[in-house]
Amino acid sequence: MKRIASKSLKFLLPLLFLVTNLSYGQDTIPAPIVIDSVSIDTIAFDTIAFDTIVIRRTLDKIYSPRKDVNLQIPNIDFKKTKTLQKGFQRFRVPSFWETENSFGINMSEVAFINWKSGGDNAISGLGFLKFARKYKFSHFEWENNLELRYGLNAQEGRKLRKTEDVIRLTSNLGYKRENDSRWFYSVQLNFNTQFSNGYKYPDRSNPISRFMAPGYLLFGAGTSFISKEKKFNLYLSPLTQKSTLVLDQNLANNGAFGVQKAVLDADGNIITPGKNHLLELGILITNNFNYNIADNIELKNRLNLYTDYTKSFGNVDVDWELTLKMKVNKFISTSLGTQLIYDDDILFDVVKNDNGTIVNAGTPKIQFKQVLGVGLLYGF
Repeated sequence: MKRIASKSLKFLLPLLFLVTNLSYGQDTIPAPIVIDSVSIDTIAFDTIAFDTIVIRRTLDKIYSPRKDVNLQIPNIDFKKTKTLQKGFQRFRVPSFWETENSFGINMSEVAFINWKSGGDNAISGLGFLKFARKYKFSHFEWENNLELRYGLNAQEGRKLRKTEDVIRLTSNLGYKRENDSRWFYSVQLNFNTQFSNGYKYPDRSNPISRFMAPGYLLFGAGTSFISKEKKFNLYLSPLTQKSTLVLDQNLANNGAFGVQKAVLDADGNIITPGKNHLLELGILITNNFNYNIADNIELKNRLNLYTDYTKSFGNVDVDWELTLKMKVNKFISTSLGTQLIYDDDILFDVVKNDNGTIVNAGTPKIQFKQVLGVGLLYGF
């Protein structure tokens, strides 16, 4: 009996020690820590079997104390502050209009070849004004441009001569069906004339052109493509009315600029005065684009092509202007420009007899002008 008790005591003591350690270990595990337990193979002590459980205790995160903030007293120096470059701007209600105004004076060298409005190669002064108004709202765009240019030449030993004379008005109203589309349904109006008389110098008694003689008015409808950057504009009109106005009766009687000339008798007396208006209907194509070659160097192109349906279809009237602008600074600029015109209604080398009767009506020629100018440019 004593041997059995001794053997039992020999197994109970280790068992009691193991249970005590297990109980103490579980009670001492902190509450927030999640116990990760793994069951291991069963351990047998004679006739009693025990499951061994290994308990892993998670490590506490290392606390990093916050470093003290180093506060410094700011150094305020009013000598380094700058005043406003511009005055106080009052709030204005946003407008759908964009405006552009510019004024300039150039000193230029001019060369002419068969220029019908009159002119001569010279060193001259040229003044110009440009007004642009553009309205944009929703699917509508309305662009208006007015250009005024006038130049005079002064040379020793002769009177002032005209070197430049332009009044040009352009208005284009467009509508697009989709916001992201660059194609517009367009209606366009173009008007051109000049300020003062033009002469074939040195003859100053017989003007070859005057204000509204000629005056060109083109009005039509079509479609136009305008690039997103507004640098390229192509207008195509299959139906455009062109009106040529010659309000000077002497020029109208001579049939200048394509109008019907006066009917004369055998002695040169006028039976029926010449017409002051020529109406044509045809196709108009216009193209305007600006290209920045480099910083402060811009190339501008303007091209008008027109052909009449009934009178001379396929015979294209050309008005092409190319200008290279080089901006020196905010107020000084240099420009080099050319303009080419061909119109079969404008005739040269007209031959008349002593009675004033036209013997040879003349032939159309290419008109060419080249301008080089350096001057002041001011925007307002």
